[in-house]
Amino acid sequence: MRKSILALFLVAGLWGWSPILAQSQPPAAQPKQAKAAQSESTPIEAAGHQWWQHAVFYEIYPRSFADSNNDGIGDLPGITSKLDYLKQLGVDAIWITPCYPSPQVDFGYDVSDYEDIDPIYGTLSDFDKLQQDGQQRGIRIIMDLVLNHTSDQHQWFIDSRSSRNSRHRDWYIWRDGKTSPASANAASGTPKQLQPPNNWISLFGGSAWQYDPKTKQYYYHFFFPQQPDLNWRNPAVREAMFDVTRWWYDRGVSGFRLDAVGALFEDPSLHDNPILPGKNAYGDPNMENKYNFNLPEVHDVLKGLRKIADRYDAVLIGETATNNIDQLEQFYGRHNDELQMPMDFLFTDIDKLSPPAFRKQIAAVNATGGWPVYVIGNHDIERSYTRYGDGKHNDAIAKVMAGLYLTLRGTPIMYYGEEIGIEQNDPKSKAAVKDPIGKLGWPYEKGRDGERTPMQWTDKVNAGFSKIRPWLPVSDNYRTHNVASEQKDPNSILRFYEELLALRHTNQALLDGDYVALNENDPNVMSYLRRYKDEAVLVVLNMSAEPQKASFNLLPQGFSAQEAKTLLTTMPEMKDRAGVSAMTLAPFSVYIGEIAGPATHN
Repeated sequence: MRKSILALFLVAGLWGWSPILAQSQPPAAQPKQAKAAQSESTPIEAAGHQWWQHAVFYEIYPRSFADSNNDGIGDLPGITSKLDYLKQLGVDAIWITPCYPSPQVDFGYDVSDYEDIDPIYGTLSDFDKLQQDGQQRGIRIIMDLVLNHTSDQHQWFIDSRSSRNSRHRDWYIWRDGKTSPASANAASGTPKQLQPPNNWISLFGGSAWQYDPKTKQYYYHFFFPQQPDLNWRNPAVREAMFDVTRWWYDRGVSGFRLDAVGALFEDPSLHDNPILPGKNAYGDPNMENKYNFNLPEVHDVLKGLRKIADRYDAVLIGETATNNIDQLEQFYGRHNDELQMPMDFLFTDIDKLSPPAFRKQIAAVNATGGWPVYVIGNHDIERSYTRYGDGKHNDAIAKVMAGLYLTLRGTPIMYYGEEIGIEQNDPKSKAAVKDPIGKLGWPYEKGRDGERTPMQWTDKVNAGFSKIRPWLPVSDNYRTHNVASEQKDPNSILRFYEELLALRHTNQALLDGDYVALNENDPNVMSYLRRYKDEAVLVVLNMSAEPQKASFNLLPQGFSAQEAKTLLTTMPEMKDRAGVSAMTLAPFSVYIGEIAGPATHN
């Protein structure tokens, strides 16, 4: 059984832990089963909205996106070389997972220098070129900021562990161990045995405390021992990390995705966490992280980060771990003064095609009053193509999921390769695992290699990613699911994404309209309106393997039209129009149509 980082948090009693228009194709290349309106040639400006509300974000795992120097590892020049592809796709901003200098114990999430680029990915000059070339294409850069911890090779920690009186000692969390009689040899006078300060367990297995023999104290690490937690109760830490954001803003970045924000603070009294039934993948007892996760002080830090971001017109995306909507709502801030975009991982917890479950979650997020943020996958979650697929209709299902999360009210964050249908490719043996959590937890925890495999650019060797063997093997479906092949296929997942994103950027209702659920008792068909003033777009998604019938009475929403003008569909028989009162839907199909006009009221 495979478990992601998100699943481990669920076991611990916490859910989770995470304007460019696609250029028109020549008529001969237009998809036969997916016809999109081309009446607009330019994106709609985000008048009255922030730029990130109209944007489509795209997560890039730099090791796996594009290898420019053929060393088997992706890099920043590789990303730069693919900016035209991203523009054609319809991407407005790219979030790059950590590319700072790092020992790569956790593949970049152990940072040894926040103000440089790791040589495996390039140089600061390479970053500057990426930022400038992206700006020319209207594509913004979002950096991944690891706030909770550094690498044990960071100069701050090297100094911190050098002595109890070092300048940076209090930049990390150091505590004396507890002593207790050694039970086995107590009668023989064995000296007392040193133990960790409390019972907290690392997310990646074992005690969250590491003993340092030089200074004879323990330091705290929520993740690996090589990732010591920063002490955010120290004002010097706070200001140093705030300065990191200013440094990158001045270099041209447009925001940050904030990693593991819930783990920033710990109970200073170090109360033991409650133990839950069962054990995790590493053999540790399950634990509710009551005293070391999502403490109230987190929100003060987010408010400080937001004040800086607002000065730069930047956006903050949060890897927000919540087990209910009330917790998610808190990350927006009482006065919308914290995160603009806390990610709704509760949406990814719906791991099957279920209209009732999706309706419930969408309604809950809309009720928060914040701007929704939707993801269906990322570098810690099993690939959506595999997770939602049934093994037979995976391509059609991938289009259904795109039709859902790219037409909802809010901002979507795509994960690289979703647009071509990269499938999950878990390691076949422990010896093949690269992810350290997979090495520790095999076979119950296979790690995250399976969702981090190289981007599939062609059907040639190594999927066109590199001329040599990549750091991870490419997924098995690369010969049929790759950019070059799908650009030529009018019925491909990629062409559907291009059409859909072009439509999203040019349709006011899809950008700014309200979400109105329809036919809420239908267990198979997900349908809703995106309504903006006198405009409306009807979205209908058959999430079943059987044909379905649907009918819509839109008079209560103020529309009397009996037909919809087709904007995009996977059903050729509806390429121009579809009846609203009676619609027959093919298995796993998508219909998106424009309602002709408002009802006439006497």
